[in-house]
Amino acid sequence: MRITVFRNLMTDEFGQVRGEMIARDHVLSALGGSTPDQALDAGYSPKEIWRAVCDAFDVPEQRR
Repeated sequence: MRITVFRNLMTDEFGQVRGEMIARDHVLSALGGSTPDQALDAGYSPKEIWRAVCDAFDVPEQRR
């Protein structure tokens, strides 16, 4: 998964403003206590980050 696809999924699921806020501010234990943006900078794959976000926010399986 590319970063642009990850960003589009975040926007589609949460809306542009909330998706950006979650990526910037929401700390996820599944990502070692990083926000999604920090995890991207640290080299986590966008797919791994998307899965962690989906788990944290109970995104239904059909939208993952």
